[in-house]
Amino acid sequence: MALDGYTDLNVSRQAMRAELLDAETEVRLARAWRDRRDERALHRLITAYMRLAISMAARFRRYGAPMNDLIQEASLGLMKAADKFDPERGVRFSTYAVWWIKASIQDYVMRNWSMVRTGSTSSQKALFFNLRRVQAKLEREASRRGQMLDQHQLRQMVAAEVGVPVADVEMMEGRLSGSDYSLNATQSWDEDGREWIDVLEDEAPQAAEAVEGAHDGERLRGWLVAAMQALNPRERYIVAERKLKGEGRTLESLGDELGLSKERVRQLEAAAFAKMRRSLETQSGEVRHFLG
Repeated sequence: MALDGYTDLNVSRQAMRAELLDAETEVRLARAWRDRRDERALHRLITAYMRLAISMAARFRRYGAPMNDLIQEASLGLMKAADKFDPERGVRFSTYAVWWIKASIQDYVMRNWSMVRTGSTSSQKALFFNLRRVQAKLEREASRRGQMLDQHQLRQMVAAEVGVPVADVEMMEGRLSGSDYSLNATQSWDEDGREWIDVLEDEAPQAAEAVEGAHDGERLRGWLVAAMQALNPRERYIVAERKLKGEGRTLESLGDELGLSKERVRQLEAAAFAKMRRSLETQSGEVRHFLG
């Protein structure tokens, strides 16, 4: 049921005028959709229970989402319920649909609450929708006992009540404490009109570091080239294929190409590394100074 162009008042009025289905009619319509994909039966079933979807959507208005969007999500959940409903189980459609409607609305609220993903696990979802209610209940109970709970005690009790770590409670309190702020917002006390993004540290390499890194890279390449020149062509090829390619080749594949055994390729590689080490040792003073 598309709601584009309709206000929540119009949809509510239409839903209130819809028929009330008895259990027998409900089962007949559900079977018609399941067995014959009868769209008229589906439309009649969904229309009859839109009042339930609207009623559940209204419970989530406090999260700031437009009512029309909440109703749209509730109707999507209602359609999913109609598509998956098994009339042979002896359960009323309204009882089954409640779960799907609620899940659809909750997913929408969590996706649109913040640009930062608020919760991705079942425990975080439970906290998002129950944190304030559980806190209020625990504080009332403590007040009746004549106790005053500090924030640490309250968080521990909430974590135990919901069955989540205390760290999750602290995280969700922070996420629910206020709305998102743009980094392009101007600092209110800054007469120059600087934005918040201007005070973030630039993690990119500074100019001096970039120049020094490029210079050091050239020196390292020079030492490597000099060490490679000490090898014969076959040794250079083995070292290049084994260590200088993105995915180094295996001893076996090189052996097949060169007509050598895997063990012989390993020996040649070890000998090549030994030659390169000796070549680098001739530059040992400069290398040691470079490495600090």
